[in-house]
Amino acid sequence: MTFRLGYGTNGFADHRLDDALAVIADLGYRGVALTLDHHHLDPYADDLPARVDAVARRLAELDLTVVVETGARYLLDAHRKHHPTLVSEGQDRRVDFLGRAILVARDLGADCVSFWSGAAARPDGAWDRLRSGVARVVDLADRAGVRLGLEPEPGHVVERLDQALALRAELGDPAPLGITLDVGHCVAVEPEDAAACVRRAGDLLVNVQLDDMLPGVHEHLEFGEGDLDLRATLAALDGTGYRGLAAVELPRHSHAAPRVARRAFAALTAAAPDVPDRDWLAEAERRVRADPAAIRALFPAVGREVGRGPLRADDPDGLVHGTVDDAARARLVAALPDATELPALYRYGDDAERRGVLRALTPDTDPDVGLPIVRDALRANDTRLVAAALGPFAARHLDRHAWRHGVLKCLFTGIPLAAVHGLRDRTDDELLRMTADYAAEREAAGRDVPADALRLLGRTP
Repeated sequence: MTFRLGYGTNGFADHRLDDALAVIADLGYRGVALTLDHHHLDPYADDLPARVDAVARRLAELDLTVVVETGARYLLDAHRKHHPTLVSEGQDRRVDFLGRAILVARDLGADCVSFWSGAAARPDGAWDRLRSGVARVVDLADRAGVRLGLEPEPGHVVERLDQALALRAELGDPAPLGITLDVGHCVAVEPEDAAACVRRAGDLLVNVQLDDMLPGVHEHLEFGEGDLDLRATLAALDGTGYRGLAAVELPRHSHAAPRVARRAFAALTAAAPDVPDRDWLAEAERRVRADPAAIRALFPAVGREVGRGPLRADDPDGLVHGTVDDAARARLVAALPDATELPALYRYGDDAERRGVLRALTPDTDPDVGLPIVRDALRANDTRLVAAALGPFAARHLDRHAWRHGVLKCLFTGIPLAAVHGLRDRTDDELLRMTADYAAEREAAGRDVPADALRLLGRTP
């Protein structure tokens, strides 16, 4: 899998935080969704910096990645659950809390801070208040260098994915603002299934919560108790190249947390996309974490050990979703403490190893390391290198001129534009002009225009 499985601390409310982290790690999870609360890293504690440092050390000891969740029930108001919210007339306390969460996330090295809109007692003006409040929070996150994940929540002003995307668009598509997707909520309120929601969120997905639900009922259930297609959902996450945390969200199961978490891990493992010889890969990851230089010997061996086939049957060349060895190499790179090994892995590797490096690049990879690698790959004639180069790293860091020419190269060489991350957000008038010129040249020569070019131009093929 391209992503890490985790568990939420709100499902361990009866445990001390240190104990909860240890149990989660012992069960095999590789990350934790940490809900800030009065008993689990209280953001209003007088000694908060010392507590954050202690949690950061513990996460490192247990090799757990982390996202910060902000759904504590009575942290801000002892009488009213989840009050105030971003749609409340008095939203300042919620904004202050989210600002504190952002600083905690920064100091923990968290993937993101996840938050929701809130339910409106009176709908009049709720959307305007929400837009204003989210803009304030985005500004705080931007200054701290922290990503945000807006979660559609049943019964809230933003309860569906399309509403979250609409709010983001109204705010000007700010870079720090991504999407948190609870796959159970998709079952409860979305018009399409969770796998389709994953694909629609695409590159904006920064955090995933895993649970089961029934249509129309907002109740977090264990896997198999609702209508979620878990296998299809995990395959969609893997197929889109999602590299963040996917954490189990069972906040009402703390009374049996270790047993529930164990059952959930077994269900997730059984439903996970198949990766041949996962034991070899897990041992390789451990070796790389212990000694980063070990990746130099392990990287060339990946294809032989895990296989080289496509991740998905509908992508036989691995141009869009990559191959089994691509995904395995990305996991080894993710085990590295930093990007210093990547230039040599790319420079001295064969084409398969170079693809592995390219598909391992994330938006957070050091641009000084990643950009020379991507630019070199875009000069190649190997279509799988070009496709791998136009991933989420390029979507964020590659300059517009080079990115446009990369898209045109896909059209020229038959690479599906589905391989290009961020296409919807980065398409501009100049790319449309270049594509229109290309289409006109093809038509003038009596040649077919690729269907992807016609779709990009808004002309149904």
